[in-house]
Amino acid sequence: MRLLAVDTTTGSGSAALIEDGRVRAEIGVDSFGTHSSRLPSSIDVLLKSLRWTAAELDGFAVTPGPGSFTGIRIGLGMIQALAFASGKPIVPVSSLRAMAWKLRNDGVPLVCPAHDAKKGEVYAALYSFEGPKMKSVVAEGAYAPARFVALLPKGRKILFIGGGYPLIFAALTAAGKARAILSPRTPFIAAEVGLLGVEALAAGEGVGPDALEPLYLRRSQAEEGR
Repeated sequence: MRLLAVDTTTGSGSAALIEDGRVRAEIGVDSFGTHSSRLPSSIDVLLKSLRWTAAELDGFAVTPGPGSFTGIRIGLGMIQALAFASGKPIVPVSSLRAMAWKLRNDGVPLVCPAHDAKKGEVYAALYSFEGPKMKSVVAEGAYAPARFVALLPKGRKILFIGGGYPLIFAALTAAGKARAILSPRTPFIAAEVGLLGVEALAAGEGVGPDALEPLYLRRSQAEEGR
């Protein structure tokens, strides 16, 4: 099974090609440039590097959020266009789940992925690893850092990843719960999106481009202004 995976939820955008549950190629760029200008060329480079064509893909995986509203729209739009043209299914994979999955072999059973959601909030969740399985401990959401910290278990070591860590760490310190470690891993998650996407696609969980919906977790600025 061949799958193209894309993440555009933060400035650290990435794309990857997965074949039979193995990452064959990945491109990640951390910059303030727009995803719309660099994502098409990244996908083109990946396909050409393996001498694949879009027609040879079995499906797509994409992060519908949470993250930057603009970035989400760019990623979804690109994958929807490819899915319309090819007739292949799409698997939506939460950016927070993919970030957590990146830490699955790091030896810490509790992991916390977090984006800076702006306006003093974070998009965050807490997951636990029990063998090969990842379980939700604190549900995905848009949280005030102090509110999120209040939901974390006391006295447990937690491994963090993502741009929301500084906000959470400040709240942890204020609450006297600073048993936190920031993972040194890169912020690029397209490979993890693809690996989770392959499992979901094999289980028949793919959807058509018309059914793909963004995962915002809170209203956009335009909606709040109405």
